[in-house]
Amino acid sequence: MRLQDIMNTDVEVISEDEPAENAQYRMQLKQIHHLVVVGKEENVVGIISDTDFKALPKKRSIRERSRVSDMMTRDIVTAKPATTIKNAANLLRGHTIGCLPVMEDHHLVGIITISDLLEIIGRGVEQFAVHPKHK
Repeated sequence: MRLQDIMNTDVEVISEDEPAENAQYRMQLKQIHHLVVVGKEENVVGIISDTDFKALPKKRSIRERSRVSDMMTRDIVTAKPATTIKNAANLLRGHTIGCLPVMEDHHLVGIITISDLLEIIGRGVEQFAVHPKHK
């Protein structure tokens, strides 16, 4: 099975110029842990995750002055749609990361998270001919 068979194609993105507080609010609202960060030309420039906010001081004023670009991880690991689930799991584990943006010809086409992989393992690979989020 390959990422193209299970990836979520409805990827939440945010501009690097947005206030960081907006990113945190959107993740809470959507109940997700990662947002793919895009630049001015809609190219992928990073990832911001809920763990990035745990490093922030509790003072609200600091959080309000931070931009997504100040907090995001710039050096990201990506995968291709044809990447196997096993290889994706090894990338996630080897880099100690929670998600992989899925890229094809330098365009974002999906995302896969540790939670997605755990759901597949928990339910059994045979049940996922089509990702449940694609129905």
